[in-house]
Amino acid sequence: MAIIGTYECKIDAKGRVLVPASLKKQLPGIGDGFVLKRSVFESCLELWPMAEWDRMMSKIGKLNPFDKKNDAFIRRFMAGVKNVEIDDAGRLLIAKDLIDFAQISKDLVFSSKVNIMEIWDKKLYEATLEVDDFDFGELAQDVMSNISFDE
Repeated sequence: MAIIGTYECKIDAKGRVLVPASLKKQLPGIGDGFVLKRSVFESCLELWPMAEWDRMMSKIGKLNPFDKKNDAFIRRFMAGVKNVEIDDAGRLLIAKDLIDFAQISKDLVFSSKVNIMEIWDKKLYEATLEVDDFDFGELAQDVMSNISFDE
């Protein structure tokens, strides 16, 4: 199930973010909670619905922990991972270490990434989208041209 949309929000001094109602309606298994973690590639956070996290953990759990590369990957992938919930007031609490990692100030953006959400500082998010030397058309061709659309 895909989550759709980009949502601008504000974070308070305690690290609480009011999750937009239109986003909350899309989030699967809201009562099951979520996992909040550092992104692998970007200075942002990832909000994983618990079912999606469990699917990923079943894959990662099959890695041989006695392989040095696997061990290093697992350690870094799991760094800063937090169980989080959306409270009765519709707020999500982001821990200070994750706020610091993502350089989140007052304004942030929830951005859909298929089955998870990314959480960005608004200025960093906009800067990522405005890169001048980046050819999205070329990237789209490289990534999507080998996918079969016959299914």
